[in-house]
Amino acid sequence: MATQVLFIRHGETDWNRIKRIQGHIDIPLAKSGVEQAQRLAERFAREVKEGARLDAIYSSDLMRAQQTAQPFADVFGLPLQLREGLRERNYGAFQGHDSDEIALRFPDEYAQWQTRDPGFHPPEGESQRVFYHRVLHALEPIVAAHPNGRIACVAHGGVLDCAYRFAKALSLDAPRNYQLLNTSVNVVDFEDGRATVVSWADVAHLGGHAADDSFKTTPEAGR
Repeated sequence: MATQVLFIRHGETDWNRIKRIQGHIDIPLAKSGVEQAQRLAERFAREVKEGARLDAIYSSDLMRAQQTAQPFADVFGLPLQLREGLRERNYGAFQGHDSDEIALRFPDEYAQWQTRDPGFHPPEGESQRVFYHRVLHALEPIVAAHPNGRIACVAHGGVLDCAYRFAKALSLDAPRNYQLLNTSVNVVDFEDGRATVVSWADVAHLGGHAADDSFKTTPEAGR
């Protein structure tokens, strides 16, 4: 039995704009992000009138995800179910810095990071491999709880990246050639331990335009 998951990235933050790594730092939405979240809620309100349903709404426990989820949770009359496992990757000592600052402060680690080695972890942070498995382990019970259901998971660019790689069987070191947009709706069907991307990077509620805040010198998402 399939479960449909709407993966939604949080709205824009001030740190997204300047490409500063957020990771586990609890940054709120920028004014623009609040407006994006409201437009997302308005989109869902229109869809509800057309018969759309959600059975549950899950969210990262970080503020930027909750602020994005709450307006449309109110539309559906559903509570937010917070999951720490849906947090962004923990970038450790890299958090709070942009890529130029990281290159200056941590030149050796920065060089390793650029190799895209899934086993590399920033000081005090998670490797891409550990993060990927953490996200999949968080999603497994969520999906299992809603057979034949339709749910939303509001999270971060890195979480969406993990879901896409799982569905497409992409290696963790493969360069990213797909978008991770603020408040985008990304639909994935899960069935029998497999996943299929139904649609990706839908920002129709934003007039089709949203930022993908990739770092200037690395193909990873800015989160």
